[in-house]
Amino acid sequence: MPATERPVRADTARIVADVLRQAIHDGTYRGTLPGEDDLGEQFSVSRNTVREALSVLRAEGWIRRGPRVGTEVIARTVDHGLDSLRGLRETLSLHGEVRNRVRTAGRLAPPPIVAQKLGIPSGHEAVYLERLRYLDGEPVSLDLTYLVADIGDLLLEQDLENEDVFPLIEAATGNRLGTSEFSLSAAAADPHTAANLEIASGAPLLLYERLTHLDTGRPVDLEYIRVRPDRITLRGTLHRD
Repeated sequence: MPATERPVRADTARIVADVLRQAIHDGTYRGTLPGEDDLGEQFSVSRNTVREALSVLRAEGWIRRGPRVGTEVIARTVDHGLDSLRGLRETLSLHGEVRNRVRTAGRLAPPPIVAQKLGIPSGHEAVYLERLRYLDGEPVSLDLTYLVADIGDLLLEQDLENEDVFPLIEAATGNRLGTSEFSLSAAAADPHTAANLEIASGAPLLLYERLTHLDTGRPVDLEYIRVRPDRITLRGTLHRD
């Protein structure tokens, strides 16, 4: 069996930071973290390695450290599940108050790629929504949504400030939503997005593209959602076929 290199301290510190970050995500640690000696024993690493790991988390804004208060958790994400087709308000209502600021709402000629995905004939319009989503007063995502016009027109008359698009589509059409195809990638925040989400320009974002169909199979909703990963964790359960 070939020999493997022993991880250097910086590598080990990253491993410790990754595990602790996820433990903060899922609520394992609230309030304060265990002391350096306890963490060192848990991970079988030196105190210096623990300190390097905590420095990573502090630089990312997850914790703060003080001589008398120890290591405090000051940020935590909330889960947005990928196992079911739900809007942000439906998903996060148990975590706090969700509200929307509608920045743009109206008809436009969609880009050809968007029109093709939604099955919109050439030369026809779509309804476009741009919403800034808040959780407990803090911006968490910027959502760009294209809707087929006959359904989108009905939604323009609804309370888009306080309701998710998905239940409004179902109410307007009398049909249930069926399936959704999505892709998830990383992106850097452009200056416009950064200003709206109150983060630094170039900060990391999750870019979530989702095409949603009615249960009849008709595509009706195409979204490009920019998510703050420091506030929302996308989580799901995978099954091996």
